[in-house]
Amino acid sequence: MRDWQPFLGVPLWFWLFVLPTLIAAFCLFRPDAARRILAPVWRVLDRVYLGSGIIAACFMVMILLLIVGQMLARWSNVTFPGSTEYAGYAMAATSFFALAHALTRGAHIRVSVLLNMNGFLRFWLDAFAMLIAALTATYFARYAIKTNLLSELLNDRTQGQDFVPEWLLTFFAMFANSPANWAQMWSQTSAEWVYTPVWLPQIPMSIGTTLLALSIWDMLTRLLANGETSIIRETVE
Repeated sequence: MRDWQPFLGVPLWFWLFVLPTLIAAFCLFRPDAARRILAPVWRVLDRVYLGSGIIAACFMVMILLLIVGQMLARWSNVTFPGSTEYAGYAMAATSFFALAHALTRGAHIRVSVLLNMNGFLRFWLDAFAMLIAALTATYFARYAIKTNLLSELLNDRTQGQDFVPEWLLTFFAMFANSPANWAQMWSQTSAEWVYTPVWLPQIPMSIGTTLLALSIWDMLTRLLANGETSIIRETVE
């Protein structure tokens, strides 16, 4: 973790791992106060998870539209360059944006054989498993974002036939630059189409993994504060 730069004078690993663990410990030892403080945050997060699920559904519809577009192009003897790559990007976005929403709806596979033995064992095993999952997901999210930044630094471009308008790249680049630079960025933007930079389809991966880590920490705090898991609708085949 030597490359984990400090944020606000504190190492980044503290914000990502130590602080959430301390919040979880507070929920365990002061559940009443934790429920009172975190209840508004939980309601907001529930809407965020629902929104991510809706975005995932939109990308799934986009896959369908791309498939229909490929069919029409084939029947019309018209080329549709990059359609396979676009469908792959949409599929990846669907998967990553759906992670947090699926977790809160109990759609992830959970081995619950030991959890059904008794209430005491269920609580502590579930809490331990959620803590390990939260630490792992946070580590994954951190390096997903780092991968995104590295791709932008190297100006890595796709090897396929997919193109994107340059104004779309400028739009996303605005969020990583100061507003004082926005006018200059748009003045240098042309109307041409360029090869897709790899960081663009990687954005859903960074957002999705971050939301997954956040949702697991969220489910852990709810478990410790309420004494029971909030993941109640498990999928059983």
